[in-house]
Amino acid sequence: MSSVFSRSVSARLTPRSVNSPRVSVHRKWWVTQGPSFSNLAMVFCLASVLLVAGCIVYLYAFRYFGRGSLVAGFFDESNVCNVFDGSWVPDGSYPLYNSTECPFAERGFNCLANGRQDMNYLKWRWKPRHCDIPNFDVHEILESLRGKRVVFVGDSMSRTQWESFICILMTGVQDPNTVYEVNGNKISKTIRFLGVKFQTFNLSVEFFRSVFLVQQGLPPRHGPRRVHMTLKLDKMDDINQRWIDSDVLIFNSGHWWTPMKLFDAGFYFEVGGALKLGMSINSAFKMALDTWASWVETMVNTNRTHVFFRTFEPSHWSGSNQRACEVTEQPLSVAKANDRSEFADIIAEIVGNKTVPVTVLNVTLMGAFRSDAHIGTWSHPSTILDCSHWCLPGVPDAWNELVFSYLLTNGWKNIR
Repeated sequence: MSSVFSRSVSARLTPRSVNSPRVSVHRKWWVTQGPSFSNLAMVFCLASVLLVAGCIVYLYAFRYFGRGSLVAGFFDESNVCNVFDGSWVPDGSYPLYNSTECPFAERGFNCLANGRQDMNYLKWRWKPRHCDIPNFDVHEILESLRGKRVVFVGDSMSRTQWESFICILMTGVQDPNTVYEVNGNKISKTIRFLGVKFQTFNLSVEFFRSVFLVQQGLPPRHGPRRVHMTLKLDKMDDINQRWIDSDVLIFNSGHWWTPMKLFDAGFYFEVGGALKLGMSINSAFKMALDTWASWVETMVNTNRTHVFFRTFEPSHWSGSNQRACEVTEQPLSVAKANDRSEFADIIAEIVGNKTVPVTVLNVTLMGAFRSDAHIGTWSHPSTILDCSHWCLPGVPDAWNELVFSYLLTNGWKNIR
């Protein structure tokens, strides 16, 4: 996708004053003594050094701050660098946290706790092809997020990223008891709202379960028997008001937009109170995303709230019926997955046609390499086979590294 981080930072170079007493004395000496050959040579050498240094500074500023790019290795669509185009490289400093020490790492995603023996899948870092993701200090992140509200909205993949986000931040907290779920709930896929408070930093990190983003409803009267529920493509989920008052808002959707999750379960589409029985899933997804984008434009104060939308995360189901799950020992050398790339294209199209600033996290390619990082047989309960979700720590940590780095290098300038 060409839509990568879209906002930019411009470099401003301020000339410094040179009208100091030492300069004045120096000028007087030139008048009274006159220039000698050695002095001229010295001045020539100094001017040459300054010229070379000036060229280096200019080239650096042009490359890293020019052409609408982001600082510290993040660039926009000017083809300088796409942080989503890269590969996974071994890195012994990973993982970023210990899942057994994070009470918010859901048991179903904690592969080590569920019996996985190999740990090689934990030792990989995402490396963009033409730049680097800046290292971040978790204490700096916590200070930047002090007093703020971060909201994740989406399906179980969003919940995975939410858990990763919390676990990374907890490595910078001195007293783990100051971090707690606001309602005392244990993490569960059936709860529509989960909120974790970092008391010391007055920081809230929340998750809202909204797998379609648009509103679910009962079928119209006298509708076909096969219609058990409808998706109202022109109306946002009825809990959308709870997302608005946030500083960072991260959406995802896609995994539930399948025939099995929709038509086989009796879900059909509705627009303006009328059933659309013949509408395709791709057309419905596009209409739902249009509704979402219009909602962001009209309801979200983007001077305060930075909005992200994460693209579809690929799975690695195999076999004739796509129900076999073979977890590899290492990342694939060539991206290969059931990536539903048309969803990423729809997201790019919808966001590109809107004036509202939204940062697209195009993580589809990143996940396509990681057939080694799925839960597989290390689920809870163990009878569940899973080649869609990711182990924690793992791939979702890289998504959050991109979010952290973007906010620190560019995003906060608009919402502080």
